[in-house]
Amino acid sequence: MITYADLITLLLGLFIILYAISNIDVVKYEKMMAALGNVFGTKNETVGLISNSNTGGSRISPIQALRGSLQSVIDQYGYGENVKLLEDKRGITIRILDNILFTSGDAELNPKAESVLHKLALVLKKVPNDIRVEGHTDNIPIKNNLFPSNWQLSVARATNTAYYLMKNEGLSPEKVSIVGYAEYKPIATNDTPEGRALNRRVDIVILKR
Repeated sequence: MITYADLITLLLGLFIILYAISNIDVVKYEKMMAALGNVFGTKNETVGLISNSNTGGSRISPIQALRGSLQSVIDQYGYGENVKLLEDKRGITIRILDNILFTSGDAELNPKAESVLHKLALVLKKVPNDIRVEGHTDNIPIKNNLFPSNWQLSVARATNTAYYLMKNEGLSPEKVSIVGYAEYKPIATNDTPEGRALNRRVDIVILKR
């Protein structure tokens, strides 16, 4: 009888949760997932697969939940000036300006960069989608012993970012790709210092399937 009573209690709780999530926002969704993990003994829940299909009604979609989780990290740690989220037909892009990742003309991650990437990776490593790391520069030519051109600099920055996420944060190498665009994918004018600062960036793209 005790076992039967426990089962009935769990079923009642499950039906209450199912009713509650018929109209839910991101915060409630995350709290509900945490509660389910505690009840059923699952501590490492996975963020849902994002795809091109949309869910109907008012139910939250996996891509909305993912955006909410990433935005929570950005807001909680005050990264808003240097880290932005974008969504388009490719998926979700985490746009990180280079001043939070690298020193000028360099491709080695600084200590602050590792802290930022670590916090973002807590969400990223739960996502089953492929992830592409893209390096971008402004149009000011670079030529030194390490990087003869902006092409090499953009690829090196993307490579070092991706390698950190794989080696230190546990992202699967099978789902990570790297690309360097140099100055040829600007998001702002290169005629002003402010515009060039926006163009120097690393984009982490969570690709739709």
